Amino acid sequence: MVQRIPQQVIDEVREKTNIVEVIGQYVQLKKSGKNYLGLCPFHEEKTPSFSVAEDKQIFHCFGCGKGGNVYTFLQELEGITFPEAVKKVADIEQIPLAIEIATEPVSQNSTGQQQLIALHERTRDLYHHILMNTKVGEEALNYLHDRGLTDELINEFKIGFAPNQRDFLVQVAQQDKVDTDLMERSGLFIRRDNGSYSDRFYQRVMFPLNDFRGKPIGFSGRLLKTQAYPGDDQPKYLNSPETELFNKRQVLFNFDKARNEIRKQGEAVLFEGFMDVLAAWQADIKIGLASMGTSLTEQQISAIERITGQVVIAYDGDDPGQAATDRALTLLDTHSRLNLSTVTIPEKLDPDEYLRKYGVSELQNLIHHGRQTPFAFKMYYRKKGLNLENESDRLNYLETVMQDLAKVQSPVEQDMYLGQLADEFHLSRESLKQQLNMARQTQRTERRQQQIVVPAPIQPSKRVLTKEEKAERMLIYRCMNENSVREQLVQSEFQFIHDQYQELLLYLDSYMMVHGNFVLADFLNYLKEEEMKQLVIDISIISMSEDSNEREIYDLMRVISQSGIAEEIKQRQKEQLEARKSGNQQRELELTVQIIELTKRLKQA
Repeated sequence: MVQRIPQQVIDEVREKTNIVEVIGQYVQLKKSGKNYLGLCPFHEEKTPSFSVAEDKQIFHCFGCGKGGNVYTFLQELEGITFPEAVKKVADIEQIPLAIEIATEPVSQNSTGQQQLIALHERTRDLYHHILMNTKVGEEALNYLHDRGLTDELINEFKIGFAPNQRDFLVQVAQQDKVDTDLMERSGLFIRRDNGSYSDRFYQRVMFPLNDFRGKPIGFSGRLLKTQAYPGDDQPKYLNSPETELFNKRQVLFNFDKARNEIRKQGEAVLFEGFMDVLAAWQADIKIGLASMGTSLTEQQISAIERITGQVVIAYDGDDPGQAATDRALTLLDTHSRLNLSTVTIPEKLDPDEYLRKYGVSELQNLIHHGRQTPFAFKMYYRKKGLNLENESDRLNYLETVMQDLAKVQSPVEQDMYLGQLADEFHLSRESLKQQLNMARQTQRTERRQQQIVVPAPIQPSKRVLTKEEKAERMLIYRCMNENSVREQLVQSEFQFIHDQYQELLLYLDSYMMVHGNFVLADFLNYLKEEEMKQLVIDISIISMSEDSNEREIYDLMRVISQSGIAEEIKQRQKEQLEARKSGNQQRELELTVQIIELTKRLKQA
């Protein structure tokens, strides 16, 4: 059973919370008029359509239609219960609760994803215990200590060790009576031809992979080579396979821990591997992220864009790392609006090696003060493998680097680099400018061709509201914001055309009898049906003048009443036709009188 929270506690937490501050920890919001805009976390988009209204304490996405209050946001985004959402908001805003809110235990009746997460949590805790507290994990712990990881860091990231026993986790799962279907779906086990199961991970240091909530959804295991187990036939790293929980295209290592800090500092640092993120964390650089492999995906880029507009790429200093940096710059430049810079680790080291060789302060100094612009990196990187004393290589280099410079937006930056190139190659600025203009023209032509070839995506059409339904929504809007209008409709027993608006008026009236004042965010909690909540959100964002007047209310009521009577006349005419066909003259005469009376009412309305 989910614990019922007193209404007083729900109201207190919501009233002390600013929805902009809470959502701002998940979405990068920018002020736009009286509201805030950002990229919607519920669907993929490049242009912001997600709006947060601070005055109403609600959110609404004009793209996918989702909306609600601060509790709804967390329930939708994190897949948690209402009590858990209240507790989460209280924790975020550091509001002490007068009661203890318990989370719902995972049972056989829980959703499949909850059971999978519970199995991953059990596995993570088990591997972590083996690493930190057993003889079996001693070599793995020594390895991590030798790599510079402290026990505090290992505990923070719940790093563990999977022992060299192919049925270790199988035995634990059988002891816990885990369903075989759940075992197979988890990705933690491999099914043999005879139907039995074995552990996917063994003799590996285990790094839990979390979703943005901090829930474990997979693992990356690093092979631990020893004299007893050289493991030459095994891959160095082994990740969980794709499951209903884990999609490597969406996951960024440390995103759950770094998210709030990235939002505060306004930037993220991309590293090549998990150990680099951990090294940076020990150097108090807690904004580090790493993808599952060096190739970023559009899903990962979208996740980063929602929380920051600035990214520093600090991949390894060796040749593969520099090639990965070049690919990342191209990808991010094409698929994002992020401001980019790079850090090249000296001596072809990776950040983890650099930390161990030179210490914390030097790594901090390098990450914070050793940054280059993307073009400065490309000027350096394009020289690799070329002999610039050779005329052909020199011309090829200048042609390529001018294509890069043509993509630089800042005229000042372009002019500065033109000067550097002119000095380095003893060329005139004018000749380089001509080359730059040619590169720009080529890129403009390519862009035009792409725009012609690639069709615009078809947007799903939204339901078009009739004049009468628009009037119904506007009248409900006034009822939500003006007590006198609501009271007028209730006392006159006004009838809406559509049942959902009549039902909404009744909800409004009963809510006001209890609360006295209308609070939109609280009214959404009061409603139970999701469709009704969404209707209220849609109505609340209608653009109307601040106050109504008698004429406006009269006109809205008239539009609705006339339409209602017109529909009734149509119905009576249909019944009259049926009576005529069946030869029921008495019924036909009765309906004629009703139609005449309704027609009079329509003219008077």
